[in-house]
Amino acid sequence: MLHNWTEGWTQNGMVQDRGTLICFSHLRWDFVFQRPQHLLTRAVHTHQVFYWEEPILTDGLPALSRRQTPEGVWVIQPLLPLEPDYAIDNARLRALLDGLLTETEGRPPILWFYTPSALAFAGHLHGAPTVYDCMDELSAFAMADPGLPLQERALLSRADVVFTGGASLHAAKRAMHANVHLFPSGVDTAHFAPARGILPEPADQVGIPHPRAGFFGVIDERIDLSLLAEVARARPDVQFVLIGPTAKIDEAALPQAPNLHWLGPKPYAALPAYAAHWQAGLMPFALNASTKFISPTKTPEYLAAGLPVVSTPITDVVAQYQAVEGVFIANGAPAFSVALDRALALPPDWATGVDRALAAMSWDGIWARMSALITPAPVYDVLIVGAGFAGAVLAERLAAGAGQRVLVVDRRPHIGGNAYDCQDAAGVLIHPYGPHIFHTNSARVFEYLSRFTSWRPYEHRVRAQVRTRVGTDEQLPVPINRTTVNRFFGVSLTEAEVAGFLAARAQPAQEVRTSADVVLGTVGPELYRAFFQGYTQKQWGLDPSELDRSVTARVPTRTSDDDRYFLDQYQAMPAEGYTQLFERMLDHPNITVRLETDFSSIDPASYDRLIYTGPVDAYFGYRYGPLPYRSLRFEHTTHAANIIQDVAVINYPDPAVAHTRVTEFKQLTGQAHPHTSLCTEYPAAEGDPYYPIPRPENAELYRKYQALADATSAVTFVGRLATYKYYNMDQVIAQALATYDRMTASTAGSQRSVAEAAD
Repeated sequence: MLHNWTEGWTQNGMVQDRGTLICFSHLRWDFVFQRPQHLLTRAVHTHQVFYWEEPILTDGLPALSRRQTPEGVWVIQPLLPLEPDYAIDNARLRALLDGLLTETEGRPPILWFYTPSALAFAGHLHGAPTVYDCMDELSAFAMADPGLPLQERALLSRADVVFTGGASLHAAKRAMHANVHLFPSGVDTAHFAPARGILPEPADQVGIPHPRAGFFGVIDERIDLSLLAEVARARPDVQFVLIGPTAKIDEAALPQAPNLHWLGPKPYAALPAYAAHWQAGLMPFALNASTKFISPTKTPEYLAAGLPVVSTPITDVVAQYQAVEGVFIANGAPAFSVALDRALALPPDWATGVDRALAAMSWDGIWARMSALITPAPVYDVLIVGAGFAGAVLAERLAAGAGQRVLVVDRRPHIGGNAYDCQDAAGVLIHPYGPHIFHTNSARVFEYLSRFTSWRPYEHRVRAQVRTRVGTDEQLPVPINRTTVNRFFGVSLTEAEVAGFLAARAQPAQEVRTSADVVLGTVGPELYRAFFQGYTQKQWGLDPSELDRSVTARVPTRTSDDDRYFLDQYQAMPAEGYTQLFERMLDHPNITVRLETDFSSIDPASYDRLIYTGPVDAYFGYRYGPLPYRSLRFEHTTHAANIIQDVAVINYPDPAVAHTRVTEFKQLTGQAHPHTSLCTEYPAAEGDPYYPIPRPENAELYRKYQALADATSAVTFVGRLATYKYYNMDQVIAQALATYDRMTASTAGSQRSVAEAAD
């Protein structure tokens, strides 16, 4: 792929491309955001997408105007000279199209047609495949090209697959092609759902009284203007708001009345703000040849916005929605007025009943099903959910060690999970999700990672900002050591004396059950209050006496002056960062990575086994309620200084200070840079799940999910979130390697059993 088309296409060096899709449409991209826009803005996640519009006549030479939408679709506008000549112009269009396609590489493109007329200049191309997405019966529209039926027959003879935008179209086309699939209009529920809440009202609607019934869409020959005028005259108590561009009709023909408000075209993004202040959605369509086959997108959009729908009896609306709560269908002005009264009389919570129906109509789901038909899903041995350490290690081992085909998906736009690192705006390498310091006693883990990175030796040191017993504010070593004790208490103990000094202050519990028991029984109340109590309360939202002993048992106490935070045999940082490590780990021909992808969108038929590293409660739909986690909020700041802190991390145990610690990343990475970056951490009750809260009731809740996981034999649950346990990085890697050992041992055992049975 060439540079001018791939901007924004590569993420972390991994191209997310399955080829080129070029769409030929009779609609301008910026006219109305409808079916083509919904589908193609989803196609950009897996394809390079060109949207070829009908030509614009200019006084210049033939050329292509091109621009990229914020979603990543390339909009192509052919520019042709004035005084059009059909044969000459098609030859010019063909030359422009061929020139465009020379700028792409790879296999033949998917050809996606909304207009059969495009065959006149694109008929020489061979699609892989050729798709006809028949969203309307164009030949029935006003001013339609009389040659359209013949052109459509030619397209149907060329198409590999045909999609139809409604049941009526499907019934009409399925006898004309052997591979026709019904895909009625979908809905972007997340886009319209905010209209059910409180949104600022657009200025041009503020002065319109209530109640309001609104319409958004193209205002053309499909709208029954006579019906609209008659209903407006009969219902002066209702304000009718109409939003959208006019097409193929004279604006002077639009009926006028004090309660008819023509607000003109609005951006798709603005529609929820208008709909939020309506009481009903209107579909006053004429019953004529142009509406015989339509399946209006606005039906589910109104419903998603919480608006009841009043429609004329359009065939597809009747077939699909007449039994849906909140949809009222009426023919003629008197019946339309009665239906409007019924819609306006609905209780405020009526819309909850339609949400289940809308959930099955998402554009995401429609595109996923279409994509499966146009690009047969590759068959993978394993789908891995999550591109953090657990997922990446298993992907690499299964691909490189067992020769399996692996698909890795992650909701985030990057690999690496919480260990992901990147440069900030100043070019300082940071850890966006807080500091990640590698340490381990496992030679296997260290040697495994060493395949993908060189190392920078690094021994981690932490200080705590505390008020000492002698009244000074100091930054003292953590874990507590001899230096900490001497400076905190203002004494001069030898290494041999420290243990006895602490033992004299300790308050051992008869049974060590909580984090408070651990610390009080080791160092006594003064150090407990200064170093542990406030920090733990902030970090966990609970007093140490309410937390399992495992929380503080991980932090040792030393009698020496050793101020290293960890004493592991292997302590180092990836020399080029964690993201580089992950990229090398996942750089294997058997591994496919898809980012910003929910695993539920992957066809289960395309993989044999699932490895899940996400939250186990989410996998089972929170059947027993959500597992409690603590989260974090990170505040990153860049400073024009070389180094600010004495050590990489400063803890702030004082409960009066909102944050828990500040990290200076250059001290971890060793980067040479004139600026430095700090990360301040604020514990939070809500947000991404970071730390499972170790309390007995939470452990009991997890056991219920664990029983479900154990009974789900086709899924392997790995990692911190999937097993509801806090692990260090090396423990996650070790768990993933052990899981790989078990999986391959099981496979080998199965193969031996089959061979023995055959013998």
